[in-house]
This record gives sequence, structure tokens and C-alpha cells, in this order.
Amino acid sequence: MGLSQVVHDGTLLAPLQFGGNLIELAILFLVFAIVAAVAGARGVAGMSMRIAKWLVIIFIVLAIVAFVL
Repeated sequence: MGLSQVVHDGTLLAPLQFGGNLIELAILFLVFAIVAAVAGARGVAGMSMRIAKWLVIIFIVLAIVAFVL
């Protein structure tokens, strides 16, 4: 058993297991951006899109790291 593996109650756990909150937040910010763009708030729409983009990037990086380990 390596350092990155933990056995708890007979179940093998991966080191970076967490809920899918990052992708849910990214979708939420994407919806905010679309609503803000339709309402004419370009600044809010742009910032919401940037936040959604970074959340997706972080999610992808963490997913790749979790698959590699």
C-alpha cells in the first residue's frame, strides 16, 4: 500500500476525492454570466465568465491529478 492510498472500512480511497462542487459552481457562474449579459450588465457578465472559466480549469487539473495518482 503506497502513501497515497488509504483503506477505511475495507474501501480504498483516492487522495483527491471530493464532491463535484467545482463543476456545479462553474455552471452556476455560467448561468449568471448569461443572465447578466441579457440584462446588459457587461462587467458582471465578464467577471462571471472569468470565474466560471477558472473553476473549470481547476476542476480539469484536479481531475487529471486524481487520475494519475
